[in-house]
Amino acid sequence: MPREKPDALWRAIHDSLSRDIAAGRYGPGDKLPTEAVLATRFGVNRHTVRRALAILAEAGVIFARRGAGAFVAHRPTEYPIGRRVRFHQNLQAAGRLPTKEILALETRSADAAEVEALRLAPGAMVHVCDGLSLADGVPVAVFRSSFPAARFPGLPEALRRLRSVTAALAEQGVADFTRASTRLTAKLASPMQAVHLHLSPGAPILRTIAVNVDPEGQPIEYGRTWFAGDRITLTLADA
Repeated sequence: MPREKPDALWRAIHDSLSRDIAAGRYGPGDKLPTEAVLATRFGVNRHTVRRALAILAEAGVIFARRGAGAFVAHRPTEYPIGRRVRFHQNLQAAGRLPTKEILALETRSADAAEVEALRLAPGAMVHVCDGLSLADGVPVAVFRSSFPAARFPGLPEALRRLRSVTAALAEQGVADFTRASTRLTAKLASPMQAVHLHLSPGAPILRTIAVNVDPEGQPIEYGRTWFAGDRITLTLADA
């Protein structure tokens, strides 16, 4: 029986893995079997497997992490940035299930950047919330938000209970707020950010620095968010 041509072999592997991903056997963020496992499964050498994986990576179907293997790529989520930025609403509008995890909450003296952004007196106290934002259970961003402690004494407890800045602020008497400014910068993931976002250290991420204000124009939140670059598409919106 004639042997299959090398091109036919890697294409067969490529097509089989593509079908598995399309059928949901491997979901966004899932790790594919190792080259050795795939080589045994398809009865080929690892070079042939590597070529099939390379074609999938070129098409954006998978991505490789050095020393960790190949993973199914995440479908980027459209995330509008405008005068009203609401995490839960943005994710729901994109057809994703939004959740947040609170990583740390503390009340401390404001640093220089917080004093300036929130228009506080030097030495004023702020509540600082570090958290993780997820879409369909997949981490998409880590964030740090600072709030004037004197104005919102009950905010930490509300954040722990509600896991939503919008809901927690509403409970503290701020029913609406808008974005006064946003700065966007490309960055490389720190080791800690990489752990939370399931990235390799030094992977590309997008950082936003923003100030939200109440209807009277008083700053109520100074936020820094680091988005996984392959999972979020930031878009400018009017509202």
